[in-house]
Amino acid sequence: MKLNFTFKQLLVLVLGVFLMSAVQAQEIQQRRGVQVVSPEIGDDNTVTFRLYAEDAQSVAVSGSWLGMGENLEMKKGSDGVWSATTKALEPSMYHYNFILDGVSIIDPRNPKALRDGTRYASTLIVPGKESDVFEVQDVPHGTIHKVWYDSPTLGLYRRMLVYTPAGYENSNEKYPVLYLLHGGGGDEEAWSSLGRANNILDNLIAEGKAKPMLVVMTNGNELQTSSVTEWPTNSNVTDHGPALGNETREQTVDRVTKFPNSLVNDVIPYVEKNFRVIANSENRAIAGLSMGSMQTQITTMTNPGMFQYIGCFSLGIHFNDQFEIVSNEILIPGYDKYLETMDNKLFYAGCGTEDFCYEGVQSLRKKLDEHNFEYVYNETGGGHTWANWRTYLSDYAPRLFK
Repeated sequence: MKLNFTFKQLLVLVLGVFLMSAVQAQEIQQRRGVQVVSPEIGDDNTVTFRLYAEDAQSVAVSGSWLGMGENLEMKKGSDGVWSATTKALEPSMYHYNFILDGVSIIDPRNPKALRDGTRYASTLIVPGKESDVFEVQDVPHGTIHKVWYDSPTLGLYRRMLVYTPAGYENSNEKYPVLYLLHGGGGDEEAWSSLGRANNILDNLIAEGKAKPMLVVMTNGNELQTSSVTEWPTNSNVTDHGPALGNETREQTVDRVTKFPNSLVNDVIPYVEKNFRVIANSENRAIAGLSMGSMQTQITTMTNPGMFQYIGCFSLGIHFNDQFEIVSNEILIPGYDKYLETMDNKLFYAGCGTEDFCYEGVQSLRKKLDEHNFEYVYNETGGGHTWANWRTYLSDYAPRLFK
């Protein structure tokens, strides 16, 4: 059968098909949640989260501004979009996940995400004066080098990140070094992704508040992987590493000192051979958070005089659970002798008032006070969070190498 169309009829037919396709495409886009905005930061620093999940039974937000085990429940609208709004948040960087019918997912509408060991999360920054120090600013930027090195102490070939300040590549100058250690569950990328250490140093150096320095960010796990699911099966896993479990005391001592020994025997020699650094204690600093704070204390106690600047974020002396007994047995007997002989330029401690490590940090301060040991203490609000650890680094770095 032969069909005859005038040009006008053909044009109308083509336009009709086009409009129908456009309407159908818009409906598909709407059902796929393309119009959903999440997260949306209000002028009052509240944050609204949205997720299109028409068939979901429950959705909540798990965020770093919330207490441990707390979630922000979301409500479902008639359009299938779940939403929830926070209270006003302090200017800072936060990470979060949606809990969709019990499963943790990142925000599909937010392109900003990060990895922390085996954990993935979406991120947001509430702007303000407090956030300026770790935001990307119009200043000269340093470089992060991803370096592979051999660790005979651990029997591993490992990677670490080394930050060199702006101008390092075009000069012959030698620089001081800060060795910066992460907490349990993290790895060598934790301090750059969650801690924003490179941005903090860029901004502090540009403002003349901190001396140009290298920052070495290592993988502090003594196993090949950073996954906490692959710790030895006879160990109980906590937020800052495996607990005593069924290990003997000798096994525990060997495990918790293994990375500190690797830091001294493998990492520092590699850095001092391959980067232009000033290789003496007056130009060598160390700091760590949580598990990294324990490693910092063990490293400095077993190698007195190696570091003139010591920073302990969110971990002190503990007495309570199985993991903390390890600290009790290993650290406390050594502290008295250590404090009697140590003559470092700076001992810095920081902890949030809601941190589960708070009492342990107060025990550490009491021990320091008993020996009239001078130290700087930074007490903040909040808990065991990156918001606090970024604050401590921002306060600690300007005090170094003076």
